[in-house]
This record gives sequence, structure tokens and C-alpha cells, in this order.
Amino acid sequence: MARISISAVDPGEEARVSFAGYKADGAFDEMFAGPGRPRAHYAGLYKRLLEMPADTLHAREQAVERAFLTQGITFTVYDDKATATERIFPTDCVPRIIPADEWDRIERGLKQRIRALNLFLKDVYGDGAILNDGIVPRDLVYGCKHFRREMMGVKVPLDTYVNICGSDLIRDRDGHYRVLEDNLRVPSGVSYMLVNREAIRRAFPRLYKGHAVRRIDHYGAALLETLKSLAPNTTGDPRVVLLTPGVFNSAYFEHAFLAQQMGIPLVEGRDLVTHNNAVFMRTTGGLMKVDVIYRRVDDDFVDPIAFRPDSILGVAGLVNAYRAGNVAVANAFGTGVADDKAIYAYVPRMIKYYLSEDPILENVETLLCREEKALSHVLDNLDKLVVKAVGESGGYGMLVGPHASQAEREAFRARITADPNNYIAQPTLNFSTAPCLIDDAIEPRHVDLRPFILSGREINLVPGGLSRVALRRGSLVVNSSQGGGSKDTWVLAT
Repeated sequence: MARISISAVDPGEEARVSFAGYKADGAFDEMFAGPGRPRAHYAGLYKRLLEMPADTLHAREQAVERAFLTQGITFTVYDDKATATERIFPTDCVPRIIPADEWDRIERGLKQRIRALNLFLKDVYGDGAILNDGIVPRDLVYGCKHFRREMMGVKVPLDTYVNICGSDLIRDRDGHYRVLEDNLRVPSGVSYMLVNREAIRRAFPRLYKGHAVRRIDHYGAALLETLKSLAPNTTGDPRVVLLTPGVFNSAYFEHAFLAQQMGIPLVEGRDLVTHNNAVFMRTTGGLMKVDVIYRRVDDDFVDPIAFRPDSILGVAGLVNAYRAGNVAVANAFGTGVADDKAIYAYVPRMIKYYLSEDPILENVETLLCREEKALSHVLDNLDKLVVKAVGESGGYGMLVGPHASQAEREAFRARITADPNNYIAQPTLNFSTAPCLIDDAIEPRHVDLRPFILSGREINLVPGGLSRVALRRGSLVVNSSQGGGSKDTWVLAT
């Protein structure tokens, strides 16, 4: 992978950025249509970078890092020994730009997808028509570890099980957007989207003003409005709280940030109590009834009576209060059955089944190891495929075959053979690259995009998302827990 040069024309002249030799190694590049030919929507950024002294670019990057440090914008990484390390969230200072027509297709495709996923969840926890008709295998749904029998027949506010979703998109070699996976349980990352924007806007004010970038700073208000729309019948303004596992959770910064953005209390399980199938918050003024809970606690730990009895993170009796219709919870319990990586393969069929439409955004080709023919192919081609455990997230439980050692592939082969139902495989995608400032050079790095979808009375997307970056050269793993970072994403108004 070629590095660009940063050089001066004459002694004493400031060093400037040069894109000579920039090469994306066959992947679709977000900035360049060909060597030295920026795409139309990147032309202004390209020109500005060529004019900017290299020292200025580095100084702006350091300003962003300092801003993150002083604000405590961090995440926690756990190693194999469960040792926690807190790190500043790495952010690349060169923004990613998406033109208006591309965003229009993304928005329409994700709205279509969330409608189908909510209909699927209503169906499998209700009449089960899609299972009776054989569109999705019954044993795949009922055997999923995220399926919650406690939700069978429960009336969910507005029939929207998934109120906050973060779907991961990639672009293939031809530049087509594809959905890599859906995150429907407790999706994270939206706070980094918001703080990235503020940091880059301050660091590059002229550059930002020179582009017609659509705003995203209304996300907090939109999220709060979505949550309030779920409230059971109540007089006055619904009381909303954000339930966090606590300060040791890897996404605690985001929990505190979003609570502050919405102006709602940030609570832990010990701050809430149930009585007569209603939920109350402990305050210095006594108990106050809670109408809506935005929970950032996984199903397993959210109610020790309904799920894991050893949990100290949740609220005893919460599920009963929810079933009684006295409190709304976002996202609903049991949504994980729809973001299982095996069930993901059936989402295009769900769209056709429920909406009678063709998918606007296609899936990535997916092989289910539970199927004998697919299993044989996967085991014979581990060096060419990406293999994922169906219930894992954050880049864990995954093998990137071409980048793995023979020993790693053999160890994974044993796991797949022992439990084929737990694995899916996908081709190794050389997904798109975008320019990033790496040390003393700008180099292409692989990126994906996680837009955030809000679903209540209406379905809304803020224009943009979290562009995650595989900062390690040649890596395709963008998860922050695996060495990835992020960059600001600019959606143009026109």
C-alpha cells in the first residue's frame, strides 16, 4: 500500500500534503475515482488538503485528541484475561463525505429494513406466520439464545420492538452499499458520531463551512421524542430514564453523554424499584414513577427474577411491570433474535414476505454452517472466508481467514465442527477505503458505516452515522475493541 508524500518545494517553504502514489489496492475508494481524480463530492476537501500545511493538519488532529482527552471520551477494551484498559476513542481527522443521492438510498433502504424487522419480531412473538409458512426455520428462531419466551403474546408499544437500531453498512468493489449486520439489542456508538462532528467542526471551521453538511445535533431531541412516544397512558410529561450497568461498562461514557443530551436521569438498577407492577425511581424526595426506560443493559442481566438470578445490574420485577403495560422499555426484551447472524441471512425474505418489496439494500452473501453443503464448503475454504459466531458482537468470536495463521484456522475448524449451528461464513470483502492521516502520511484505510435508526410513531435517521475505520494497515476489522477507530461522516444537503 503506497503512502503519500509530505514534502516542501523549496527550503523554508512549509511542507504540504501530496496524494502522489495514493493506492487503494483494488477496493472502492471513497475519495478517488482513479489516480489523482477525486470524486465530485470530494473535490473541495481534496483541494483544501493540498493547500493545507502538513504541520497544520497534525496540529488540528492533536487538537481533536486533546478535546477527547479533556472530555473523557473513552471506551474500555477487555483482553483474554478480562483485564480492562480504558482508552481515548481514536478519531481520524479527515472526514468521510456522502452525497445526497447516496444518502437517500441508504435512508430508504434502512427504513424498509427496520419495518420488516419489527414485523418479524411481532410475528415470532405472536402468531408465527412466517414460521408456519416455512420462510424462516422454526428451530432457528426457537433455538436462538436471544429468543425470549417471556415475550410471547406481550403487547409492545406501537408494535415497535426495535426503537434504536445501528445497522452496519459496507461498500463492495463496485461501490454498492450492503448491510453487513443489524444491531438491535443495545446498539452503541452514536455518542462518538456526535462528538466527532463537534470536534471536527471546531478543528476545521473553514472546511466545514465550505460544504453544505446536514446537521446531526438534533439526535438527542429526536431520541427523547421517540422514547416519549412509547410511554403508557399517563398524564403530563412522561418520565424517561436511562438504565446503565454502571461506570465499569465499556460504553459508560455514551450512557452518561446521552442522558445529558436528553436531560434525563442516568440510573443504575439499584436506583429503581418495582411495586404493584409499576417502576419507581428512588430520589431524595421519595419514589417517583418511571414511564419509559432506555435500557443499556442486556436481556440476561436486566431482571434477576425473569432472567439471570445472579444479576445485580437489573431491576427485580421489571419484566412483569413491562408485561402489565405500566412501563415502556427500549429496546424491547427479545429483540436479539432478529440480529442473530444466522437469522440475518433471512432478512431479504422477511422484506419480501411482510412488505411485498425487493430489498433496497442487499445483504452480504452468507453461508449457514448449520446446512451440510455450506458447512463442507466453509471447512474447505477457511483461508478465504470470514467466519462469525452467530451470537457474538464487537468483533469477538470471529475468524478472518486470509489474515489468520494456520494454527488459528485449525482451532476455529474444531469449534465449527463441534457446533456448526453457532457459525456463519461470508466472503472476505475488500470493502471501501477512505483517506486517513497515519503518522506522517495519508493512507487509505478500510471503513464501514453505522447509521442510527429511531423507530417510534415514525422512523427517523439523522443524516450520517459512525464511520468506523480499520486503522491497522490491511485490516478489515473496524471494531474499536479490535484496534479500530472512527471518522466524522458528512452527508451533503445537495
